Amino acid sequence: MSDTAELIAKDLLSIQAVFLKPNDPFTWASGIHSPIYCDNRLTLSDVKVRNDVEDALAATIKEKFPECECVMGTATAGIAHAALTAERLGLPMGYVRSGAKDHGRKNQIEGKCQPGTKVVVVEDLISTAGSSLEVVDILREAGAEVLGMVAIFTYGMQKGIDRMTADNLTWYTLSNLDVLAEVAVQEGYIKAEDRQKLLQFRANPSDESWMGK
Repeated sequence: MSDTAELIAKDLLSIQAVFLKPNDPFTWASGIHSPIYCDNRLTLSDVKVRNDVEDALAATIKEKFPECECVMGTATAGIAHAALTAERLGLPMGYVRSGAKDHGRKNQIEGKCQPGTKVVVVEDLISTAGSSLEVVDILREAGAEVLGMVAIFTYGMQKGIDRMTADNLTWYTLSNLDVLAEVAVQEGYIKAEDRQKLLQFRANPSDESWMGK
């Protein structure tokens, strides 16, 4: 695992931005039972973790997308991270609404994004990637050149990976479930045998056999 991925995993666990309950699962809105819950908005409330995250996002964009001209956040969770990252890079920033406004100029893209602008999208979490790719599509339709996407964390679900691949989108995350599960065992958040439950859930979220049923 990379130093950054390990650091961010430790950060997320320490503030319960990623919370693991392999023996007392959460219930998602879809009704699926999950051993993991992710709320990366909590990173904004912890100064140390927030700085680690924004420094890493900025470093990733600078290294992987040096030609980036504008940072665009996803609504709503990616907006603050996009703003803080853009500030570090000295770049313009904007964000994409989940739906167009029904008044005024009826914008869906907030902030200036001229056709041909080289954009990197900042996301907080990538799961199945559906909403993330909607943002990319909106920016492309507006004429932006989307270089890629950076996110704080991903479950690494195959559906999301397949969608990103089909869209030919380059993307990077600061950390992921594989690293986090390993760190969680090392740090005593979960038992070694619980790590497999997390990975089994990730492989097929609708199959609840990982719960021992």
